[in-house]
Amino acid sequence: MNLDHWVAALLVPLALWVLLNGLDDLVIDVAAALAYLRQHFATHPNDRIPTEADLDSAPPIRMAIFVALWKEHKVIQKMIENNVTKLNYPHFEFFIGTYPNDAPTVAAVREAQKRFPRVHLSICPHDGPTSKADCLNWIYQRMLLYECENNTRFDMILTHDAEDLMDPDALRWINYFAQWNEMVQIPVLALPTPPLELSHGVYCDEFAEYQFKDMMARQFLGGFIPSNGVGTGFSRKAIEMLASKDSNKIFEPKCLTEDYENGFRIHRFGMKQKFIPVQVRHGRAIATREFFPRNFKTAVRQRSRWVTGITLQSWEFHGIQDSLDYFYWFWRDRKGVVGNLVTPLTNIVFLYGVFTWAYATAIHGDWGLARETAGFAPAYATGLGLQAMHTLIRMNCAYRIYGLKFALAVPIRVVAGNWINCFATSKAVWTYSNSKIRGHTLRWAKTDHHYPNKNALLPDRKRLGEILTGTQWITPAQLEDALASKPTNRRLGKHLVFLGILSEADLYAALALQHQLEFGPPDPDLISLAVARSLPAALARKWKLLPFRIAAGELFIAAADIPGPEMERDIRQFSSLELRVQVIQPSDFEVLADRYLRGRSPLPDVL
Repeated sequence: MNLDHWVAALLVPLALWVLLNGLDDLVIDVAAALAYLRQHFATHPNDRIPTEADLDSAPPIRMAIFVALWKEHKVIQKMIENNVTKLNYPHFEFFIGTYPNDAPTVAAVREAQKRFPRVHLSICPHDGPTSKADCLNWIYQRMLLYECENNTRFDMILTHDAEDLMDPDALRWINYFAQWNEMVQIPVLALPTPPLELSHGVYCDEFAEYQFKDMMARQFLGGFIPSNGVGTGFSRKAIEMLASKDSNKIFEPKCLTEDYENGFRIHRFGMKQKFIPVQVRHGRAIATREFFPRNFKTAVRQRSRWVTGITLQSWEFHGIQDSLDYFYWFWRDRKGVVGNLVTPLTNIVFLYGVFTWAYATAIHGDWGLARETAGFAPAYATGLGLQAMHTLIRMNCAYRIYGLKFALAVPIRVVAGNWINCFATSKAVWTYSNSKIRGHTLRWAKTDHHYPNKNALLPDRKRLGEILTGTQWITPAQLEDALASKPTNRRLGKHLVFLGILSEADLYAALALQHQLEFGPPDPDLISLAVARSLPAALARKWKLLPFRIAAGELFIAAADIPGPEMERDIRQFSSLELRVQVIQPSDFEVLADRYLRGRSPLPDVL
């Protein structure tokens, strides 16, 4: 029996699955379209998009932001610094959860506490890692103590991760919709990466489609809104209801996807949920942004946790009644257990069909696969057409966030995503089954995080000229004259100093403000001679920088230039610590170099 016959036998069930899956997605496509149509004609403030005046008119409530950590000392200070200083909202506090056996992370949070009074450390009473949900439950207890000690009360609790880049206006939007809802979810989007960085690009595509389409459809059809894990606000009423129903456990400590579980529990209790549609304001999409895993191995690791929690553990937790009441949504959220495993087979069969068709055409012969599958041709064509339509929809969603060039690579990333999901699902099934057989508890499958660098913030960064005129260091007329006379090979700031319009001190203060860095020479009491001499003198003088302190896993550097990839690459040859840069003037560097670098040994210590 020839190969075409066996491939055709395999193709029939695969085609039926593709068709069923395509029809399911079509339901969501239509519902999402109707949701956007209803939003356009809505009259109730909870159903329409608020104006800036609407956002300002909502009375601000007190919000507590929970961040659960395990071995996040490399990123947590950057996360806190960026978000605390950028949020356009008056009443918020950060509660950061750690474990006693994670000393570097505890030290990093303590260091952040010294700089930001809004930050509060919560240490679990036991070693970790347990689960993110367990850590969040102990953060809640720490918040209750804070309320007693300070005679205050928080009205809403938000959850975030150590790699999150919160939108400056996120709390304003959540505050507005909290007037009518017990749970509010702001969109979550991946930060942009090159189109062919496949693993991370899959996250970009999927989250864009999920936020633009699936979440809108779920709300329109009356389904429960699963929390995205970050950017989720829970009202105090919802939190206390969850606590009272389950022995003071707000988040299910056994579950690896406590966010999904809480979205379901809140809906089951009859409390209102709101997903905020993706909106572009001030030139950016209002959403929590972050980098997701950027290679195949870490993507599989993270997604296996999602599959374990959403499809396997949640299936275990909910009985017959829940399954019947929420049949469609449970089906949709769990179909990936099958779909993720069989989809790569459809890719292989599709390629086989393309190659055999091309060969048959080239030799003017009979295409055997068409002959073997003639009876199912309408089903194949319908399934293929639906998949093509859904791919175009995903491309459109990606285009709206990342642009045309990125969207054109969506079909390539769809295939990459199929294989990532296949391996992740296989790993999840193995891990879950093994834990049940051996009686082991599933633990926090942590993903290594990388906090976005300054390049990720470029869309929100003001131009130097805007900063100089906005702070009244120069007038708009002076800026125009300087731009008109500036040589092409000279930077604007240097040209303004050359013209005598701007002092060197003001220029470097403006650069520090533009790049959100501290400005000014370090306090002499903080400068360690050993640290100052930890980098080669030639490198220090090349970049006009001086390392001066190590604290909480970070190397503090005073530099007379804004750090870039080349500078960081040079430093990385001698130090693996995270860098914290503060800007100084070149004249300040010469003073520091004369004091700390003169007469030093040419051989550095390696940090």
